[in-house]
Amino acid sequence: MESPGTSWLYPTALLCVCGFFSNVRPSEPFLTLYLLGPDKNLTEQQVNEIFPVWTYSYLVLLFPIFLATDYLRYKPVIVLQGVALIITWFMLLYAQGLLAMKFLEFFYGLVTASEVAYYSYIYSVVDFNMYQKVTGYCRCATLVGYTVGSVTGQILVSFTEMSLFHLNVITLVCVAVAFITSMFLPMPQKSMFFHRVRGDCNGKEIKDESVKSSSEELESTSTTPLNCSRDDTENLKHVHLPEPMDNTSYTHEVMNKKPLKGICVVLTRLWKTFLQCYSSWPLLCWSAWWALSTCGYFQILNYIQILWEKILPSQNSQIYNGVVEAASALLGALAAFVIGYVKISSIWSEVALLVFSSIIAVSVFLMNTVRSIWVCYICYVAFKIIYMMVITIATYKIAANLSVELYALVFGVNTFVALALQTLLTLIVVESSMLNLDILGQFLAYSIYFAAVAVLFLIFGVCNIIKRYREESQATENISGCLDSRNEVSPKTSCEQMSCLQ
Repeated sequence: MESPGTSWLYPTALLCVCGFFSNVRPSEPFLTLYLLGPDKNLTEQQVNEIFPVWTYSYLVLLFPIFLATDYLRYKPVIVLQGVALIITWFMLLYAQGLLAMKFLEFFYGLVTASEVAYYSYIYSVVDFNMYQKVTGYCRCATLVGYTVGSVTGQILVSFTEMSLFHLNVITLVCVAVAFITSMFLPMPQKSMFFHRVRGDCNGKEIKDESVKSSSEELESTSTTPLNCSRDDTENLKHVHLPEPMDNTSYTHEVMNKKPLKGICVVLTRLWKTFLQCYSSWPLLCWSAWWALSTCGYFQILNYIQILWEKILPSQNSQIYNGVVEAASALLGALAAFVIGYVKISSIWSEVALLVFSSIIAVSVFLMNTVRSIWVCYICYVAFKIIYMMVITIATYKIAANLSVELYALVFGVNTFVALALQTLLTLIVVESSMLNLDILGQFLAYSIYFAAVAVLFLIFGVCNIIKRYREESQATENISGCLDSRNEVSPKTSCEQMSCLQ
């Protein structure tokens, strides 16, 4: 029998190899240049019409892929992601025309929607004690892959003058390696919602001296708001708890006899769990920033290359898109690593989000107004560093008191809301039926968007300060009343009333 110390190594290594090669895409920093160049010969207006298809596809596919990932137990969806990557780059090489490029964006939307399978697969095949370690390995593999791809692309373009077509060939080979690797991943025997294992409801070992059932453990972890100590949970008894999620025999029986009804049962539990999770104000606050900022982040990433091309056309000078993308990824990862050792009090959460959102708004505004390629590069790097740093804090704050399956649900919901907002923003700013702004006007709109996010968290912060001030004032009045009453009653009664001070 394989020991727990080695059982995690094989699937983790394969998943890291898969994540690494699927992100080695040397052509990606030059995608807009490739579409505008002689290989595809598209106009800037046509490119603006292509990129929104990814947003719409990602939004439509995210929830079905989330359910399919759990129902099919991860591996098939990871394999599907590899197939979609191959189709995407094959079409990028050989397909021609505006309609073909829109279909390409649909398949890339399938790729990004399937990332949920990559990041949740490992939790179903390794022991809970290894979660932190394997999560770091898998995320590091994707980051290193992206960095290697960006640097390789920049070197090949700058020093060997390799054509962008051949860069895409290299990318196609790399994603094909990732697809082949995914075929060898072990098939999980359990999943978070559809294929549960009794006694493994949330993947945690029970560490309390008293023995708990799986459902009790889930309730204790899923209903405790962020930054709430164990003692504070006594104040949460009024909260309506969702039904226990580990009724394994019943769920399996329903799934086997009536699959549609079984899906409805799972969806009902997901809905109840969703309502319970977002009843926590800290979680709601960080989730709001997650969704709002990710919406803007996706939009900036979609159109930044068009802005670079507008400020400094690649035909006139050397471009450094690959270096900038690699530097922003590495520095962002470093910032995320460092912030993991910084303790941020929940009291100042809204203030921190206000400050960071304001800095992002200024960075995006400078990209648009200064119109210097080096200022634009620097502001873009600063933008990505701040986003990666704060999204790391948000991830920790949200996941700190949630079980694995619950934060998978919360992260999925946050991403879905971000995509819904991005769809709305795209319809208003980009589509020809609405404002139809040029690229400079778009980035001005994005800077205003982030400024609005900062104002929102300013309002949140003021409301939270007022709420805390009122609570402290009320507590002070109660203590004062208790002290005054002690002087007006008998010694026996005063002893009883002193209990309110404890």
